[in-house]
Amino acid sequence: MIDKELMRIGISLPDTLLDKFDKIIEKRGYSSRSEGIRDSIRSYISYYERMSGITGHHVGTIAIIYDHRKRGLSNALTDIQHQYSHLIKSSVHMYLDNGDCFEIVILDGDGKEIKELAEAIMALKGVKLSKLITAKSNEKT
Repeated sequence: MIDKELMRIGISLPDTLLDKFDKIIEKRGYSSRSEGIRDSIRSYISYYERMSGITGHHVGTIAIIYDHRKRGLSNALTDIQHQYSHLIKSSVHMYLDNGDCFEIVILDGDGKEIKELAEAIMALKGVKLSKLITAKSNEKT
C-alpha cells in the first residue's frame, strides 16, 4: 500500500549507523534511503503492534546486547530483572568483547508483565539490542 501523501522529515544519525544502514539498503536493492527508512518504520510498527497483543499466559525470551561499560547499566538491568524475577526461569550471559555482553532471559508468565519487562530493558541507555519473542502457552494448573 502506498500512502497518497508523503511527509518530509529530517533525522540525525551517527555516521557509523548511517554507513551500516546505507550498506544494508544497497544489498537489499532499495532505490533510496527513504524507501529503506519506510520499510524499517513499517517493520517497527508491526513489531510494536505484535507486542501490544501479548496477553494471557506466555513463554518467551528476551535477547539483549548491551555495553557493560555504560555507568549504572549492569545494575539497572539486574534491578529490573529482580523486579520481574517471578517471570524469569533462567538466563544465559556471555561476553562478546571488552565492552559488549549478550544475555538471553527465558520467561514464563503473564504476557502483559513479560511485555513490561521487555520495554523496561529496551528503554535503558546502553542497550544496543533488545528483542522479545513470545509464544502463547496454556496456563499451568
